[in-house]
Amino acid sequence: MAILFAFMLFFYGPLMYMFILAFANSYNFPAILPNEYGFMWWAYVFNQPNTLVSITNSFLFAVCSTALSFIICIPAAYALARFQFKGRKLVMFLFLLGNAFPKIGMYTSMGIIFYRIGLMGTFLGVLLIHMLGTMMQMIWLPAGAFRSVPRHLEEAARDAGAGPLRTFFKVTLPVAWPGIAVALLYAFIGSLGESVGTLFVGLPQWRTMMTEMYGVILDFPATAGAVFALLLIIPNFVLLIIMRKYIGAETMAKGFKMG
Repeated sequence: MAILFAFMLFFYGPLMYMFILAFANSYNFPAILPNEYGFMWWAYVFNQPNTLVSITNSFLFAVCSTALSFIICIPAAYALARFQFKGRKLVMFLFLLGNAFPKIGMYTSMGIIFYRIGLMGTFLGVLLIHMLGTMMQMIWLPAGAFRSVPRHLEEAARDAGAGPLRTFFKVTLPVAWPGIAVALLYAFIGSLGESVGTLFVGLPQWRTMMTEMYGVILDFPATAGAVFALLLIIPNFVLLIIMRKYIGAETMAKGFKMG
C-alpha cells in the first residue's frame, strides 16, 4: 500500500502542483502554497498575440494529420493484416524502427530536404512532420484490430451477396473499430504534443501550443507556463474520458502482435 501511495504521489503530484500553480496570482518562495489565487495568469496568457493562433494551429494540424493518416494507413493496415506477401513483416518492422531512436536526426535530415524543395515554413511541411509521428500507431494498432476480426463473419457477408467494399464497411470496419479508435486517439494526442519537428520546420510561420509553450517557459514566470501546460492537458483528458471504453490492455496487445 505504501508503494502504491508513493507511486501515486510521484506520478500525480506534479500534475496537482501544476494545477495549483496555474491559478496562483501570487506565489513567493518559501511559501509551499500560493499566497493568492485567481485567473491573472490565464488572462495574461490569452492576451498574448500568438496564444489563440497557436491553439487554432494545434487543433488544425491534429485534425488534418489524424484524418489523412486514417485515409492512408487504414487500407495499408488492412492489407498487412489480411494478405500474406513477401516482406510483410519487414514493412511492419520498418514502421516500428522509425520510433526506436530519437527523431532529432530524422527531423534535421527532413529539414534539409524540405529546404531544398521549398517546404520549410509551409503548412504542408509541418503537416508531414505531424503525420510522421502518427504512422506507427495508425499501422500497427489497426492491423492488429483487423487480424482479430473473425474471417467467418466476412465470408458470411460475402455468401449473402455483399461485395468486398460493403463487407469491409458493414462487417470488418465495425468489428475492428475499437482498435482503430485507440489508434486515432493516440495519433491526435501525439500531434497535439509534437514540438521538435514543428520547431525545425514550421517556425516562425506556424506556431503551435507546444512551440509557444517553450517561449512562455523560458521568458515568463512558471505560473504562465502552468496555464499553457493545462491548456494542453485539458483536450487530451477530455478525449481519454470519451474514448475510455476502447482503451485497455487487450486492445493494445492485439495491436502490437507481429503475426
